[in-house]
Amino acid sequence: MNRFTLNETSYHGSGAIQAIPEEMKKRGFQKAFVASDPDLLKFGVTDKVTALLDEAGIAYSVYSNIKPNPTIENVQSGVAAFKEAGADCIVAVGGGSSMDTSKAIGIIITNPEFEDVRSLEGTADTKNPCVPIIAVPTTAGTAAEVTINYVITDVEKKRKFVCVDPHDIPVIAVIDPDMMSSMPKGLTAATGMDALTHAIEGYITKGAWALSDMFHITAIKMISESLRGAVANEKEGREGMALGQYVAGMGFSNVGLGVDHAMAHTLSAYYGTPHGVACAILLPTAMEFNKEYSGEKYREIARVMGVAGVDEMTQEEYKKAAIDAVKKLSEDVGIPQSLNEIVKEEDIPALAQSAYEDACLPGNPRETSVEDIVGLYKSLLA
Repeated sequence: MNRFTLNETSYHGSGAIQAIPEEMKKRGFQKAFVASDPDLLKFGVTDKVTALLDEAGIAYSVYSNIKPNPTIENVQSGVAAFKEAGADCIVAVGGGSSMDTSKAIGIIITNPEFEDVRSLEGTADTKNPCVPIIAVPTTAGTAAEVTINYVITDVEKKRKFVCVDPHDIPVIAVIDPDMMSSMPKGLTAATGMDALTHAIEGYITKGAWALSDMFHITAIKMISESLRGAVANEKEGREGMALGQYVAGMGFSNVGLGVDHAMAHTLSAYYGTPHGVACAILLPTAMEFNKEYSGEKYREIARVMGVAGVDEMTQEEYKKAAIDAVKKLSEDVGIPQSLNEIVKEEDIPALAQSAYEDACLPGNPRETSVEDIVGLYKSLLA
């Protein structure tokens, strides 16, 4: 049996944020807890949403104690702020950090027995849906607005932990490419490659099946066609990435990921590496590691990424072509190609052990040991 969980409602396209006040009123929400990171507040991006609430006469309070890799402390202070605000819904404006923080806050408010945060790791047995969340992504990458996942950093233990819970999915997703237009090139590239990693890992994961395959192969095509344009801040590229990353999220949220994400989470926890950068550097190496365990799917990856003549290629040729297409896209958008500037070799045993314990690893199509992960990290220091 396969389960698929998606948003109740999603809005797509330029100007989609205009729907937020109407949805709030229709659902009887009286006050919003607007969760957004400090930079988005500083540069006026969050104001695009709060201005609509002001115009509609909807009360709100703003919470911005959110870090790029949100911590247990960010969540716990957010829970206290939500209680003080007297809000009845959350409007999460930002990338994965704002949305992940909002999910954890929302879950704890309705399931207070998990207030320590750490007990939410994995598939916690929460009883109640979280506080209703309206998710407004400002990056085209994490797809947290449509997933049942969120990731929190345990600073004390130097690790990120993944929480998987159908109760945390936002009730409304508002995917407005205009909210993403101010993303700088580096962030656009990194988050876009994160989305591609979601699509490729989700396509080959152990849990993949016909419905998820449909979403993932479509997402790979859209992202590969749109990311270069998005990095150049072209309207069509932004629009393509906004939708492509969401489609990838519709898939991987329901079937899982793999070794790339397990290793990337560890890099972020240890070194503060941006998640998308870590995923992007690791992706070709992870694909090489998994290439004998993915059937003919690499042929389809190569095909939708624009490689010509894949039907005439041998298995070895089309697998190489798929990996090379990913490498070329990564290089074209300016992603580093090694971990030399990030990883300290003496840390690798601890990094590998942490990645081995990550909730994403069991989805990998190839059984993976700690020694395998050590080898993957070391191969990217060459």
